[in-house]
Amino acid sequence: MAKKRYVQVGVGSRSRMYLRALTETYSEVAELVGLCDVNAGRLELANRELKDKGLPTAPTYAAADFDRMIAEQKPDGVIVTSGPDVTHSDYIIRAMELGCDAITEKPMTIDESRCRRILETVERTGRSLRVTFNYRYAPPRSQVKEMLMEGAIGKVLSVDFCWLLDTRHGADYFRRWHRRLENSGSLLIHKATHHFDLVNWWLDDVPEEVFCHGSLAYYTPATAERMGLAEHGDRCHGCPVSGKCPFFLDLAGNEGLKALYLDCEQHDGYYRDRCVFAEDISIWDSMSASVRYRGGAMMNYFLHAYCPYEGYKIAFNGTKGRLEHAACEATYISGDGNVPGELDRGNVTITLIPEFSAPQQIEPRTSKGGHGGGDPEILEGLFSPDPPPDPLGRRASQRDGAYSVLIGVAGYRSIERGQPVKIADLLGDAPI
Repeated sequence: MAKKRYVQVGVGSRSRMYLRALTETYSEVAELVGLCDVNAGRLELANRELKDKGLPTAPTYAAADFDRMIAEQKPDGVIVTSGPDVTHSDYIIRAMELGCDAITEKPMTIDESRCRRILETVERTGRSLRVTFNYRYAPPRSQVKEMLMEGAIGKVLSVDFCWLLDTRHGADYFRRWHRRLENSGSLLIHKATHHFDLVNWWLDDVPEEVFCHGSLAYYTPATAERMGLAEHGDRCHGCPVSGKCPFFLDLAGNEGLKALYLDCEQHDGYYRDRCVFAEDISIWDSMSASVRYRGGAMMNYFLHAYCPYEGYKIAFNGTKGRLEHAACEATYISGDGNVPGELDRGNVTITLIPEFSAPQQIEPRTSKGGHGGGDPEILEGLFSPDPPPDPLGRRASQRDGAYSVLIGVAGYRSIERGQPVKIADLLGDAPI
């Protein structure tokens, strides 16, 4: 069997999962034949890490040379792990126009016009697009899907969903490029695309209308003043109040962060450690959304980015009872060497409350690995020559990517306009 050829665009922290998959776990069936990034230092670092492991390195290309990379390397697939998120659509679309299938990290894109262009390009080229919603693959979330599919609570009528980001992981979005709406679409896109996709998938339904509120109330100059940090600098590195700031990120003190960011600043001028209390932040740290689904269910959703712990709680109310699920996630800073979003079995619960009956505690299934154990499983689905059966429909396409993104887009458009936004108005006549 000939190996499938892949190139990867974007070699920041999230890219490592795919690099390991292509060069180690699935190297017998997949081959990494090109790396592309705007930062020459990070390209050099990625190859150095491969060489240090005794693995073959890959030809490198600047972002402006993407077309040349495709022409020279003739890949079967392009893996998009670029940042900022606003860049995803350009690479997805161009990859398919040049005859390649695409695999993209979430979110698929950040606004309605780019979303429509992706859908139109898939239709026009006939190429395949996979969106890597690894949260679907985590065992307890799959378990919830199974119970809903089996009718454990009948028809779902409403959903209550609250996601908490802590002051370690949550704060990190206010240091990086995510802090600007034009880069990330806010956390309603970058982070909540996972959450919205889960609900769309759990319900096997599509959203119709969204009304949303958002506020920036914690990561502000006023909070810095309250904490005695009013004299803070523009970034953590060299900040005059770093010694007393609980949000100080020591890039120089973490080997991985230093190599990936501090040592590579000279190439593109990107600072990984901007102050979380800066005045130019344009995203929200608290968001609430009301979502109405085609099948009649309604969802109330909350996302908070400044909490003392990391985790989520969700409840489904149905015609035959209520299903509750909660979990705490291991906290981390992207690129710091910790496993992202790992679940602690002792902090995962599933509770079934049948109509007119006592609550039943369901033993949750858990596993090790990033994002609740979902990372290893989605990689098997992506790269294994004999992927496992998919009875839960966990494999996500451009359709799933679009509906998850469009809830977030409708959310921030609703905040801007002060009124509900219909998903159909954002989609227009795009093929979905």
